[in-house]
Amino acid sequence: MKKEFLYNEIAGNIANKIKTGVLKAGERLPSVRKLSKEHGISINTAKRVFLELEAQSLVQSKPQSGYFTSPLNYLKLPLPEISQPVPVANIREPDELMNGVYSTMGRRDLTLFSIGVPSGNLLPLAKLKKEIVLATRELKEGGTEYEPLQGNVKLRRMVAVRSLAWEGNLKDDDVVTTNGCMNALALCLMALTKRGDTIALESPCYPGILQLAVSLGLKVLEVATHPVTGIDIDALTKMLPKIDVCLLVPNFNTPLGYCMPDESKKEIVALLSKYNIPLIEDDTYGDIHFGNERPKCCKSFDRDGNVLWCGSVSKTLAPGYRVGWVAPGKYKEQILKLKLIHSLSSTSVINEAVGNFIMTGRYENHLRHLRRTLQENYQKCADAIAEYFPEGTKISRPQGGLALWVEFPKDIDTGELYNYALKKQISISPGRIFTLQNQFHNCMRLCIGLPWTDDLKLKLKRLGSLAKMIRN
Repeated sequence: MKKEFLYNEIAGNIANKIKTGVLKAGERLPSVRKLSKEHGISINTAKRVFLELEAQSLVQSKPQSGYFTSPLNYLKLPLPEISQPVPVANIREPDELMNGVYSTMGRRDLTLFSIGVPSGNLLPLAKLKKEIVLATRELKEGGTEYEPLQGNVKLRRMVAVRSLAWEGNLKDDDVVTTNGCMNALALCLMALTKRGDTIALESPCYPGILQLAVSLGLKVLEVATHPVTGIDIDALTKMLPKIDVCLLVPNFNTPLGYCMPDESKKEIVALLSKYNIPLIEDDTYGDIHFGNERPKCCKSFDRDGNVLWCGSVSKTLAPGYRVGWVAPGKYKEQILKLKLIHSLSSTSVINEAVGNFIMTGRYENHLRHLRRTLQENYQKCADAIAEYFPEGTKISRPQGGLALWVEFPKDIDTGELYNYALKKQISISPGRIFTLQNQFHNCMRLCIGLPWTDDLKLKLKRLGSLAKMIRN
């Protein structure tokens, strides 16, 4: 095993024991020399393991004494409740609140906890600029021509190659490029549904997906979800006679951040296939895992082409590039027909640049740094919440992604909190925008993709004070 992977594995195993409480706060860890001997690694590699754990705020060193586990106060906070949406289609969009939240995009005067993308400070901007220049030089006519309808060959090949990591085993001919993941989801829904059809979605659900479904005239059935394991399969099963299509975000769903167990993914794929109900899988966050391995997708278990797997680099590399894709299985011809009508071609230069960035290995190197930073951000945000937010606050424990879900006591309305926070130059995403039903009024989503600073901690402290003020 390569030293890089061995070091990551050892650090990951110790980190998992700390987070799950196997190793208690203040417990002494093996010495550098003992760790080296136990695992057959060099002293320098053993030191690197502890430096990694220290960077994640999981351990702390004491001079002349060694390393000890850090107190993780956020682990004392309970998990949010299992969602309980009513089992009927509902179309009550919180338009005013949603429009207010998304109108803040791009504002430099606000701390944008509300927008679920990584900060530009966490992205390899200089390297991306070089790839754009290179793509312009290498493409025929400088990239001004239309590319093939199915999309850039290099990008599709790289998406297919990366699918081997989660046992997707795709070929480049299985992939169609799109203008971001939302465009992929839109093409899928337009191909599979007509006005009046019913779609099953997780509850809570990303607001953009809710808006898309409503704009296409679909009836929305929200399915109960557990904050750790995801969708309630029994609840989904009861809905099967009513639904025409299902759209899920199994890996690090926003806003809860859960990762559905492989058994659940496999069961859902088989269940929907049995009833010939297409499954659209949004895997936008799959590459931002906090564990050692990238999780499998529902597509990993698809044997008859019933899963339309969608992804993008919008949450990992370049939100503004709008580079996405779909592996539509047996629905490929319908997707290509719609792409021809609605967009014809993706942006040649951008897709070539991203394809090359992935091919050279720079993407995976970037992801390693991004994953570690986001995990550290989550832990620091969660600790600040444990310290400053009102008693009775509950938070999710995301296993990856960009979101942290906060559930306040019932007497705190996050729509009201949003208005007060905005006056303090802080923007949040109130829970009500993640549903079409009358729920989640006491919840909010916070983006963990902002660089951690003392000022960011101060903003969280201010949010906690505002929440307490509203409660009083």
